[in-house]
Amino acid sequence: MKSERQKKILDIISKQNVETQNQLIDALAAEGIRSTQATLSRDIRDMHLVKEMSPDGVYRYTVSVKEGVLDHDLRLRKIFRESVVDYATAQNLVVIKTLPGLADAACSTLDSMEVPGLVGSIAGDDTCFLAMRDNQIAEKFCAEIEKLL
Repeated sequence: MKSERQKKILDIISKQNVETQNQLIDALAAEGIRSTQATLSRDIRDMHLVKEMSPDGVYRYTVSVKEGVLDHDLRLRKIFRESVVDYATAQNLVVIKTLPGLADAACSTLDSMEVPGLVGSIAGDDTCFLAMRDNQIAEKFCAEIEKLL
């Protein structure tokens, strides 16, 4: 739920100028996602959103571009592009092969993202085992990995 909401927030602020949290709450509601101001405030902090002046001269929410501050999707994409060698499903398990020594980083990033349907993960030196709630979620997650690579 949290990761879906945060993805939708990123989608909304990339498509329209959002000046206030109330505008963002309304935009989320229009997408079928209910949120409180307190939850939205935590999301803004967690996602490192900042207000910057748009070309129109109004302040709007955007992702911080400070060095070292990346949103989860960008972090995962970077880690996967630089380390993942192969992946496969085995029923409800997703097995990810990485370059030697990088499986822990891949698993740690996934764990921090609250991936829907991810029950748990184990990392070795170059292999991650992800236990998904069911086979269908495992297949869907592998499709997402394909997009990241």
